[in-house]
Amino acid sequence: MHIVVMGCGRVGSTLAHHLQRLNHSVAVIDQDPAAFRRLGDTFTGKTIAGVGFDRDTLVEAGIENAEAFAAVSSGDNSNIIAARVARETFGIGHVVARIYDPLRAEVYERLGIPTIATVPWTASRLLKTLLGGTIDEEWRDPTGQVVMLHVILAEAWVGRKLTSFEEATGCRVALISRFGKGELPTAVTVVQAGDELHVTATDDLTEGIRAAAAAGPVGGHR
Repeated sequence: MHIVVMGCGRVGSTLAHHLQRLNHSVAVIDQDPAAFRRLGDTFTGKTIAGVGFDRDTLVEAGIENAEAFAAVSSGDNSNIIAARVARETFGIGHVVARIYDPLRAEVYERLGIPTIATVPWTASRLLKTLLGGTIDEEWRDPTGQVVMLHVILAEAWVGRKLTSFEEATGCRVALISRFGKGELPTAVTVVQAGDELHVTATDDLTEGIRAAAAAGPVGGHR
Protein backbone atom coordinates (compact mmCIF):
# COMPACT_ATOMS: atom_id res chain seq x y z
CA MET A 1 0.00 0.00 0.00
CA HIS A 2 1.04 3.67 -0.38
CA ILE A 3 1.50 5.59 2.88
CA VAL A 4 2.17 9.29 3.39
CA VAL A 5 4.18 10.42 6.43
CA MET A 6 4.20 14.08 7.49
CA GLY A 7 7.30 14.98 9.50
CA CYS A 8 10.84 13.75 8.99
CA GLY A 9 12.19 13.96 12.51
CA ARG A 10 13.37 10.90 14.41
CA VAL A 11 9.84 9.48 14.57
CA GLY A 12 8.93 10.10 10.94
CA SER A 13 12.21 8.82 9.51
CA THR A 14 12.07 5.68 11.66
CA LEU A 15 8.49 5.02 10.60
CA ALA A 16 9.33 5.58 6.94
CA HIS A 17 12.15 3.02 7.07
CA HIS A 18 9.93 0.49 8.88
CA LEU A 19 7.26 0.85 6.21
CA GLN A 20 9.79 0.54 3.41
CA ARG A 21 11.15 -2.68 4.94
CA LEU A 22 7.58 -4.01 4.85
CA ASN A 23 7.56 -3.31 1.09
CA HIS A 24 5.13 -0.41 1.26
CA SER A 25 5.37 2.65 -0.97
CA VAL A 26 6.23 5.69 1.19
CA ALA A 27 6.21 9.46 0.67
CA VAL A 28 7.60 11.78 3.37
CA ILE A 29 6.63 15.45 3.73
CA ASP A 30 8.61 18.05 5.71
CA GLN A 31 8.88 21.83 5.58
CA ASP A 32 12.66 21.65 5.97
CA PRO A 33 14.40 19.95 3.02
CA ALA A 34 17.46 19.34 5.22
CA ALA A 35 15.35 17.01 7.39
CA PHE A 36 15.35 14.38 4.64
CA ARG A 37 19.02 13.68 5.40
CA ARG A 38 17.75 11.60 8.32
CA LEU A 39 16.39 9.10 5.81
CA GLY A 40 19.88 8.23 4.53
CA ASP A 41 20.88 6.73 1.22
CA THR A 42 18.86 3.53 1.63
CA PHE A 43 15.47 5.26 1.51
CA THR A 44 13.90 4.83 -1.92
CA GLY A 45 10.57 6.56 -1.30
CA LYS A 46 9.49 10.05 -2.32
CA THR A 47 10.37 13.23 -0.37
CA ILE A 48 8.33 16.43 -0.67
CA ALA A 49 9.31 19.77 0.85
CA GLY A 50 6.16 21.60 1.90
CA VAL A 51 3.41 22.08 4.46
CA GLY A 52 1.83 18.76 5.35
CA PHE A 53 -1.76 20.00 5.43
CA ASP A 54 -1.53 21.88 2.12
CA ARG A 55 -3.72 20.20 -0.49
CA ASP A 56 -1.22 20.55 -3.35
CA THR A 57 1.60 19.18 -1.19
CA LEU A 58 -0.50 16.19 -0.21
CA VAL A 59 -1.48 15.52 -3.82
CA GLU A 60 2.20 15.65 -4.82
CA ALA A 61 2.88 13.07 -2.09
CA GLY A 62 0.30 10.75 -3.64
CA ILE A 63 -2.42 11.16 -1.02
CA GLU A 64 -5.12 10.43 -3.61
CA ASN A 65 -3.77 6.88 -3.96
CA ALA A 66 -2.73 6.42 -0.33
CA GLU A 67 -4.33 4.00 2.11
CA ALA A 68 -2.77 5.47 5.27
CA PHE A 69 -1.48 8.80 6.59
CA ALA A 70 0.68 9.54 9.64
CA ALA A 71 1.12 13.09 10.97
CA VAL A 72 4.21 12.96 13.19
CA SER A 73 5.73 16.43 13.00
CA SER A 74 6.76 18.35 16.12
CA GLY A 75 3.58 20.47 16.22
CA ASP A 76 0.25 19.32 17.67
CA ASN A 77 -1.79 21.80 15.62
CA SER A 78 -0.10 20.91 12.34
CA ASN A 79 -0.51 17.19 13.02
CA ILE A 80 -4.19 17.33 13.81
CA ILE A 81 -5.01 19.70 10.91
CA ALA A 82 -3.13 17.45 8.48
CA ALA A 83 -4.81 14.34 9.89
CA ARG A 84 -8.25 15.87 9.50
CA VAL A 85 -7.51 16.98 5.93
CA ALA A 86 -6.36 13.46 5.07
CA ARG A 87 -9.46 11.94 6.65
CA GLU A 88 -12.13 14.46 5.65
CA THR A 89 -10.89 15.81 2.32
CA PHE A 90 -9.20 12.74 0.84
CA GLY A 91 -11.13 10.00 2.63
CA ILE A 92 -8.08 8.17 4.00
CA GLY A 93 -9.26 5.34 6.27
CA HIS A 94 -6.12 4.74 8.33
CA VAL A 95 -5.01 8.06 9.86
CA VAL A 96 -2.94 8.65 12.99
CA ALA A 97 -1.61 11.84 14.59
CA ARG A 98 1.17 12.30 17.11
CA ILE A 99 -0.08 14.60 19.88
CA TYR A 100 2.13 15.86 22.72
CA ASP A 101 -0.70 17.18 24.91
CA PRO A 102 -2.61 14.20 26.42
CA LEU A 103 -5.72 16.34 27.06
CA ARG A 104 -5.86 17.30 23.41
CA ALA A 105 -5.27 13.69 22.42
CA GLU A 106 -8.40 12.57 24.24
CA VAL A 107 -10.48 15.19 22.41
CA TYR A 108 -9.20 14.14 19.00
CA GLU A 109 -9.76 10.46 19.78
CA ARG A 110 -13.44 11.34 20.12
CA LEU A 111 -13.31 12.86 16.64
CA GLY A 112 -12.28 9.45 15.33
CA ILE A 113 -8.58 10.19 14.77
CA PRO A 114 -6.26 7.83 16.69
CA THR A 115 -3.49 9.74 18.45
CA ILE A 116 -0.13 8.64 19.75
CA ALA A 117 1.24 10.52 22.76
CA THR A 118 4.97 10.90 23.30
CA VAL A 119 5.26 8.79 26.46
CA PRO A 120 3.70 5.49 25.29
CA TRP A 121 4.75 5.99 21.67
CA THR A 122 6.75 3.41 19.73
CA ALA A 123 7.26 2.98 15.99
CA SER A 124 5.72 -0.48 16.15
CA ARG A 125 2.54 0.87 17.73
CA LEU A 126 2.22 3.44 14.97
CA LEU A 127 2.66 0.70 12.39
CA LYS A 128 -0.12 -1.33 13.97
CA THR A 129 -2.45 1.65 13.95
CA LEU A 130 -1.72 2.45 10.31
CA LEU A 131 -1.82 -1.06 8.94
CA GLY A 132 -4.98 -2.26 10.70
CA GLY A 133 -5.78 -4.95 13.24
CA THR A 134 -2.81 -7.02 14.40
CA ILE A 135 -1.97 -9.35 17.28
CA ASP A 136 1.19 -10.32 19.13
CA GLU A 137 1.75 -13.01 21.74
CA GLU A 138 2.57 -11.54 25.18
CA TRP A 139 2.49 -14.53 27.54
CA ARG A 140 1.86 -18.27 27.59
CA ASP A 141 1.03 -20.42 30.61
CA PRO A 142 3.51 -23.18 31.60
CA THR A 143 1.36 -25.91 30.06
CA GLY A 144 1.22 -24.08 26.74
CA GLN A 145 -2.56 -24.26 26.66
CA VAL A 146 -3.48 -20.61 27.26
CA VAL A 147 -1.94 -17.57 25.62
CA MET A 148 -2.32 -13.84 26.24
CA LEU A 149 -2.40 -11.76 23.06
CA HIS A 150 -1.87 -8.06 22.48
CA VAL A 151 -4.58 -7.08 19.98
CA ILE A 152 -5.04 -3.91 17.95
CA LEU A 153 -8.53 -3.78 16.46
CA ALA A 154 -9.40 -2.39 13.04
CA GLU A 155 -11.28 0.91 13.06
CA ALA A 156 -14.54 -0.87 12.19
CA TRP A 157 -14.73 -2.12 15.79
CA VAL A 158 -14.86 1.42 17.24
CA GLY A 159 -18.22 1.99 18.92
CA ARG A 160 -18.92 -1.74 19.38
CA LYS A 161 -19.06 -3.43 22.77
CA LEU A 162 -16.03 -5.49 23.74
CA THR A 163 -18.37 -8.38 24.43
CA SER A 164 -19.17 -8.51 20.70
CA PHE A 165 -15.48 -9.13 19.94
CA GLU A 166 -15.40 -11.85 22.62
CA GLU A 167 -18.51 -13.49 21.17
CA ALA A 168 -17.11 -13.36 17.64
CA THR A 169 -13.75 -14.91 18.58
CA GLY A 170 -14.20 -16.94 21.77
CA CYS A 171 -11.45 -14.97 23.54
CA ARG A 172 -11.69 -13.13 26.87
CA VAL A 173 -10.56 -9.50 27.14
CA ALA A 174 -8.54 -9.27 30.35
CA LEU A 175 -7.29 -5.68 30.10
CA ILE A 176 -7.53 -2.57 27.92
CA SER A 177 -4.73 -0.05 27.43
CA ARG A 178 -6.47 3.30 26.83
CA PHE A 179 -4.66 6.65 26.61
CA GLY A 180 -1.60 4.98 28.11
CA LYS A 181 -3.48 3.63 31.16
CA GLY A 182 -4.73 0.14 31.96
CA GLU A 183 -8.45 -0.45 32.50
CA LEU A 184 -10.48 -3.53 33.41
CA PRO A 185 -13.37 -4.00 30.96
CA THR A 186 -17.00 -4.42 32.00
CA ALA A 187 -20.00 -5.87 30.20
CA VAL A 188 -20.83 -2.43 28.77
CA THR A 189 -17.32 -1.29 27.77
CA VAL A 190 -17.26 0.06 24.21
CA VAL A 191 -14.22 0.02 21.92
CA GLN A 192 -12.63 3.45 21.43
CA ALA A 193 -10.13 4.54 18.79
CA GLY A 194 -6.61 3.71 19.91
CA ASP A 195 -7.60 0.97 22.35
CA GLU A 196 -5.13 -1.89 22.78
CA LEU A 197 -6.60 -5.15 24.06
CA HIS A 198 -4.88 -7.85 26.08
CA VAL A 199 -6.90 -11.02 25.57
CA THR A 200 -6.64 -14.62 26.76
CA ALA A 201 -7.28 -17.47 24.35
CA THR A 202 -6.14 -20.90 23.22
CA ASP A 203 -4.01 -21.57 20.13
CA ASP A 204 -6.95 -22.85 18.11
CA LEU A 205 -8.62 -19.43 18.45
CA THR A 206 -5.63 -17.34 17.43
CA GLU A 207 -6.22 -17.21 13.68
CA GLY A 208 -9.88 -16.36 14.18
CA ILE A 209 -8.89 -13.55 16.53
CA ARG A 210 -6.39 -12.24 13.99
CA ALA A 211 -8.96 -12.30 11.19
CA ALA A 212 -11.70 -10.66 13.25
CA ALA A 213 -9.35 -7.97 14.59
CA ALA A 214 -8.37 -6.98 11.05
CA ALA A 215 -11.73 -7.36 9.32
CA GLY A 216 -14.11 -5.85 11.84
CA PRO A 217 -17.49 -7.09 13.09
CA VAL A 218 -19.67 -9.28 10.93
CA GLY A 219 -23.46 -9.32 10.81
CA GLY A 220 -25.21 -8.70 14.10
CA HIS A 221 -22.28 -8.47 16.49
CA ARG A 222 -22.86 -5.33 18.52
